[in-house]
Amino acid sequence: MRRHILAGALAGAAGTTALNAVTYLDMAVRGRPASSTPEESVEKLAERLHVGIPGQGRTRQSRLSGLGALSGLLTGVSVGALYGAATGLLGRPSLVWGSLLAGGSAMAGANGPMALSGLTDPRSWSATDWLSDLLPHAAYGVVTALTHEMVTG
Repeated sequence: MRRHILAGALAGAAGTTALNAVTYLDMAVRGRPASSTPEESVEKLAERLHVGIPGQGRTRQSRLSGLGALSGLLTGVSVGALYGAATGLLGRPSLVWGSLLAGGSAMAGANGPMALSGLTDPRSWSATDWLSDLLPHAAYGVVTALTHEMVTG
């Protein structure tokens, strides 16, 4: 079981790299700015936990930016580890189902808390917004499932 969880965490890290690459490519092609919701999520969580983010102005904003990026890495690696645990318990799904499971779980893990805290409302997203979120998570799913399959062979 440990082997599957570790392989899943490694696969999740690879998937997160793919997600980031597709996101940055989208930003470069369309000239769009980075999303501020990861930083806003960190800020809301810190407020709820009564934990201060030190600094002022650019220093504080830089810390929020770094913590937002780290939260994305944590989500990606954690979803990968859970994917590995699930395959260890339930068996390996096909690459298509595994990709959908991993990508959908990462999308829910990233967007669910933001929607629940009121930072975003997916019901109000445009088709372009959905594609900007769906495509990177699809890349995450494919790379995570494929990497896990290759590592556990």
